Amino acid sequence: MKTFIKINEKDNVIVALKPLTKGEILIVDDNEIELKEQVDRGHKIAIREINQDENIVKYGFPIGHATTTIKTGEWVHTLNTKTNLSGVQEYKYEPKVVANTMAKQNLTFKGYKRKNGNVGIRNELWIVPTVGCVNGVAELMIRRFKEEVGDIAPFENIQVLKHNYGCSQLGDDHVNTRTILGNAVKHPNAGGVLVLGLGCENNNIIEFRDTLGEYDEDRVKFLLSQDVSDEVEEGLKLLIEIHQQAKNDQREEVPFSELKIGLKCGGSDGFSGITANPLLGSLSDFLVAQGGTTVLTEVPEMFGAETLLMERAANEEVFHKTVDLINDFKQYFIRHDQPVYENPSPGNKAGGITTLEDKSLGCTQKAGTSTVVDVLKYGEILTTKGLNLLSAPGNDLVASSALAAAGCQIVLFTTGRGTPFGAFVPTVKISTNSQIYQNKPHWIDFNAGTLVEDKDPELVLSEFIEYIQRVASGELVNNEKNDFREIAIFKSGVTL
Repeated sequence: MKTFIKINEKDNVIVALKPLTKGEILIVDDNEIELKEQVDRGHKIAIREINQDENIVKYGFPIGHATTTIKTGEWVHTLNTKTNLSGVQEYKYEPKVVANTMAKQNLTFKGYKRKNGNVGIRNELWIVPTVGCVNGVAELMIRRFKEEVGDIAPFENIQVLKHNYGCSQLGDDHVNTRTILGNAVKHPNAGGVLVLGLGCENNNIIEFRDTLGEYDEDRVKFLLSQDVSDEVEEGLKLLIEIHQQAKNDQREEVPFSELKIGLKCGGSDGFSGITANPLLGSLSDFLVAQGGTTVLTEVPEMFGAETLLMERAANEEVFHKTVDLINDFKQYFIRHDQPVYENPSPGNKAGGITTLEDKSLGCTQKAGTSTVVDVLKYGEILTTKGLNLLSAPGNDLVASSALAAAGCQIVLFTTGRGTPFGAFVPTVKISTNSQIYQNKPHWIDFNAGTLVEDKDPELVLSEFIEYIQRVASGELVNNEKNDFREIAIFKSGVTL
């Protein structure tokens, strides 16, 4: 295994691939560099003297500037580096074409074809509460349903999409709750849904139903708890009706073009932009070449690298939508009197990420090199195949839920520090380093750390594609095995 990596020929720093000791000699570009101090893995080292106020360059782009003169062989981190970002920027439409070189293959997976033409990779039965007050009632219904029917097949799982909203909300918060829950009701991974209301919430079930548009009335049922004497028994009857409608469901071969995959990262470290995120970028390009769809979100973690996405916009309209995506999120911070660039997190810094540009340049690599074909607002559903951008915050649960609500059947989640959570769709954890993969095999599903251990990148990508194919065809991932499934809805305003 190599000791360090220089990511781009323009870089004035290298990244340690293992803990390095003071006095150790490294050969970089045929030059000897003596380490001035101990440097942990994932952290940066100056490979030449960097003057005060000079840019620190990583990935071939500035990630901030030196706050003091940094000598050759010194650790480059928050003690001597500061972001270059400030305020709201103006952008020009300057398109660049980067060809997607991935070959088209005739790959398929085994999914569930729905009546409206969408394809699910799971066949689950969901109870979607319109308000958090009935979460417990929904759990009782599930218990009774399992007692009554015994084997829930062909459903593979039954769950409540528990949340604490649906009442005492105003404006955008109320709309967001109704929209995200409505999208979940029509998600193709759900083979049946019971929408469960209380009866007095402002997310009332009648208006909620009216906003759904077309839905499969055989598979989606509604119940108001306050309108019946025994809501559990009434709910049981409806669940049994749905179960009967699903009795002939089975997987069928469908092309990879039907896959819609969300791209997310969390607990990033200094390896994220070297291993796991580029792997997702390659997977994204591959899927787009098959006619499929990928979605990049976490808008605050695009700040500092947003122009790399803007120059890949399919046309000027998509460019302006990308500009609005970025500036609208910056204005959200400003409206709440919060710093726009309060990032990276303490865990990111411990893992070697120094500034927001450092984080963003690594984060956006999940989008590969494909053209950006559309930009979605929070709560909008995918309509265009190819690489899409989606408005959502960096928060792991909120962003992953937004990806699922947009229609993604899977979320791919890269992490350098590990996390056990899962969204209400399969949430595949890809480790940036082998250590977390070995330490948390019950969290991590795929190890991208081998990419810095001299394993052929083409082989790693091939193995990853095969793994995604198996997951899409029914293989459970760790969050499903552990039954860790969450839905989290974006909130920004007043609660009554």
